[in-house]
Amino acid sequence: MTSLSLPRAVSAALFSVLLGGTSFAQEPIKIGWLSSLTGPLSSAAIAENQGVQFAVDEINKAGGINGRKIELLTRDTAGEPTKAVNLAQQLVFSDKVHVVIGPVNSGESLATVPILAKAGIPNIVIGALEGLIDEKKFPYAFRAINTNTQWIAGANNYALDVLKKKKVAVIGDTSGYGTASAKTATELLEKAGIKPVYSVLIDPNKTDVSDEMNKAKTAGADVVMPWTAATGLMARILNTRGNMGWDVPVVGHPAVMALPIKALLNKPEYWENTFAAGYQSTTYVDGKLPERTQKLVDALKPALGGKIDFTFWWVALGYDCVKIIEHVVKTTGGLEPAKFKATLEATKDFPGIYASYTWTPQDHNGFPDRNIVVNSANSFKDGSYDKAPH
Repeated sequence: MTSLSLPRAVSAALFSVLLGGTSFAQEPIKIGWLSSLTGPLSSAAIAENQGVQFAVDEINKAGGINGRKIELLTRDTAGEPTKAVNLAQQLVFSDKVHVVIGPVNSGESLATVPILAKAGIPNIVIGALEGLIDEKKFPYAFRAINTNTQWIAGANNYALDVLKKKKVAVIGDTSGYGTASAKTATELLEKAGIKPVYSVLIDPNKTDVSDEMNKAKTAGADVVMPWTAATGLMARILNTRGNMGWDVPVVGHPAVMALPIKALLNKPEYWENTFAAGYQSTTYVDGKLPERTQKLVDALKPALGGKIDFTFWWVALGYDCVKIIEHVVKTTGGLEPAKFKATLEATKDFPGIYASYTWTPQDHNGFPDRNIVVNSANSFKDGSYDKAPH
């Protein structure tokens, strides 16, 4: 190279930088994905992973986002908060990710959200507990899933306003989640002028719940409202109700319609007269799903052997998390934390599959109340459910 050609090469490189055409612009977008793919909380995580992976593959096949491919760094937390913390630190400090999705449950997220906030890393939160979002303490954390209160309010409204029940039995479990949920359910009922006739917390591993169910019946309960994510306990509540010959409606947490319950029931009919908080996006109305949901179902089914045997809203949520990141990059050109924050705080009615999202500077909860509906528990088909009778 001559002495004259060197400055020309430097000038060309500088010109390329000014135009944004440098190889830096082609560096991959690193997304950290904290998912409990093994362990007791794996069923939802595996379904969410289907959505995350499908969205990443779809975007990369189309050339990436603004020409930048996505590099997905998946880390299995096994549902353990301590492991989630270690993996979050690894993603931030060793892997140098631009954004983190997850963890997939609130217990782990309570441990990781503060770490990601301190590191200044944008975080798509998919845990439902209210305390995970704090616009001042965690300025780069934005929730995509609904809050726990939205689930509870939807179920309470169905029990009181649609079924016209007034004598409520609230059942929680002794976990932190179950205890907090039962407390919130009771508080919301009392605001509506309803004091539960019976309340109890049950060890999720307790094998016989006949004492608790008999006490609920003796108290005159005309609806049983369980708030636990433990499908085994849910199944035991339904089996005990059926064995008692007590046709009281059960209305509560989405776990009451989780497909694994089907294999745990003594009789299929024990799932009748059972309802749960669910989602507009995965609810059949007149036999049809919303158009955006159906499109994703049709795209995924061939790769799943022609059928979907897990709850599809988790797939939709995972898919949307990646599409939210794509939205930010397309809007700002990157994932610089301050721009990430500003973009989502100005986002209104972003059209996802799981929901249409709106965030503001005052509220980093993106899921709207209107997207909560109540489903019939025994109506599972291709991952979705029928709307409960009105």
